[in-house]
Amino acid sequence: MTQTINPFFSEFETEHNTPPFSKICNGHYLEAIDRGIQLAESDIKNIVSCEDEPTFENTIVALERSGSDLDRVLNVMYPMLSAMSDDELMEISLEASAKLSEHSTGIILNRGLWERVRYVYDRRHTFSLDAEDSMLLQKTYESFSMHGAELEGEDRELYRKLKSRLSELTTTFGQNVLKELNTCEMWLGEGDLEGLPESSVEAAALAASAKNRSGEYLFTLDQPVYSAFMKYSCRSDLRERMWRMYNGRNMSGEFSNLPVMAEIADTRRRIAGLLGYENYASQALKRTMAGNPVAVYGLLDKLRDAYKPAMESEFADLKNFASDFEGRRIEVIHPWDYSYYSNKLKDATFKFSEEELRPYFELGNVVAGVFGLAHRLYGISFRENKKVEVYHDDVKAYDVVDGDGAFLGVIYTDFFPRESKRPGAWMTGFRDEYIDCSGMHRPLVSIVMNFTKPTSDKPSLLTPNEVTTFLHEFGHALHGLFASTKYASMSGTAVYRDFVELPSQLNENFMRSAEFLDSFARHYQTGEPIPSDLLDRFIASSQFGAAYACMRQLGFGYVDMAWHTITKPVDDPVAFELEAMSGVSMFAPEEGALFSPQFSHIFAGGYAAGYYSYKWAEVLDADAFSMFEENGILDSETARSFRANILSRGGTENPDVLYRRFRGKDPEINALLTRDGISRAESTDCI
Repeated sequence: MTQTINPFFSEFETEHNTPPFSKICNGHYLEAIDRGIQLAESDIKNIVSCEDEPTFENTIVALERSGSDLDRVLNVMYPMLSAMSDDELMEISLEASAKLSEHSTGIILNRGLWERVRYVYDRRHTFSLDAEDSMLLQKTYESFSMHGAELEGEDRELYRKLKSRLSELTTTFGQNVLKELNTCEMWLGEGDLEGLPESSVEAAALAASAKNRSGEYLFTLDQPVYSAFMKYSCRSDLRERMWRMYNGRNMSGEFSNLPVMAEIADTRRRIAGLLGYENYASQALKRTMAGNPVAVYGLLDKLRDAYKPAMESEFADLKNFASDFEGRRIEVIHPWDYSYYSNKLKDATFKFSEEELRPYFELGNVVAGVFGLAHRLYGISFRENKKVEVYHDDVKAYDVVDGDGAFLGVIYTDFFPRESKRPGAWMTGFRDEYIDCSGMHRPLVSIVMNFTKPTSDKPSLLTPNEVTTFLHEFGHALHGLFASTKYASMSGTAVYRDFVELPSQLNENFMRSAEFLDSFARHYQTGEPIPSDLLDRFIASSQFGAAYACMRQLGFGYVDMAWHTITKPVDDPVAFELEAMSGVSMFAPEEGALFSPQFSHIFAGGYAAGYYSYKWAEVLDADAFSMFEENGILDSETARSFRANILSRGGTENPDVLYRRFRGKDPEINALLTRDGISRAESTDCI
């Protein structure tokens, strides 16, 4: 037992009931989880023992509202596990995962609860339910029927064991990724820096100085460090070294994920088999827009066939350029040389370097620009609130206020890398929006990234790609902030997986808008806007490398689907991944390099059999944004319709219905092909 009063034992008595981070210590988590599970199980017992006839309110809504004390602690622990982790918290999460898996499985396998849920579902037409109520009932019923409620005897016990083991494995996978990442360092000297931009050199010197090694330069695998090094270093040998360090992670040693990921995939296969599915993907895709693996492969294959000729053309041009650039014939583009030569070709074609744009994207101005875009589109405002406690000095919290003055929620921004934070960028939250008898509970959302840090004499200056990442995660945040639903389980981003990326990816389109960029992009020293000719060339370059970028994403999608359509254990993960990638990769296989062992999205996140959803949603976002283009990029009426029909509705209705209500038709693939400059078929093609 901890010596202090556990802050999770009651509602937070803070500004907007936000988490009191300074009062929370690691020792509070397991204690609060144990108590939360106990209270949640008491809630379930009360539902099952109710002597009244099962109804929507006393069974389905009661189940939805159960476990609030457990939710309060998990809504803090999981975001902290990604953004402010340490070895102790990792161990706590591993211990907690077994408890939570047993708890959630126990709910699904509770025979009395299942019978009440099924009773209500079978009589659903006798209740007066609106669309949101009907969706909650459908979702609740399917969460039981698709996840083991009807299993009997030994199958029920095997299911329980497999689910517990899967929870342990996915937690271990994610921890291995973070632990090995923190060991990856490349130390260089003064003579190894040719081609690197000043910002990268300064950051590397600062990183080395923090470890008391002045005169040296430390390069890590933090995303801004890695991407800049691969683009700009003139040393192919060092680029190869960096690439192999990045792509060889978690393949051997203490943090190897090879056996972990193989067991994860096989455990998922066994669980799906117990439930009567041919493979895990068939089970996971039941509640998606795609619906089944055939539809997923249909989209992947359709995009592969459309983009592959363009990618081959891109690589032919790249080889010719590299040959001219090096003064010798380049027959093969190695993966560690792609970003370097591609960036040089882009610079030569459009007569600018992305580094020329970095001074115009000072982080403070970018924040003002992204927030300002939301104000122009939706009428909302952002006010920093220092009464809201944050979990790190780098983090800021803002009240979000609607055009009529109504409080919409809180958004936390966390921009810079640190050893306690996993790589990448994501949106999460400390509380979802919902409505109960006490009123509406507004959301607490967080956007977390790993941007270029400020140095001693320069502010944080972002690359165009980092600004796009900000727009992407902010799109997710808007989905959470605009939520207006009765039930937390269908609020904000709680939608079908292949629909969830629509708001985020639609937001990226504004990076191609001169009107948006002109609103905030100013040189951090002179205050001058981006010169019009440079801005025009930057926007014109947006289609550069589109085919390769698409094929790379398709590769991730094919590998994900391969792992989750297996019908027997995978003995050779290397050969397995290479086979899955064979139709879309432009690089020869490299020994000691594999991305599956670091593929946290599918092995430790929520995207198992779902990575295709980025491309599925890209078809949606291109088609949806074409409506903004038709009506005006910053047309407030179009934005209000998008907010009303997509952003505020969460998972309360089928995404097909929501999308057609906004767009007035089914999504067509040609908008994406047009945006990327890809030749398209004469006929209109829908997904």
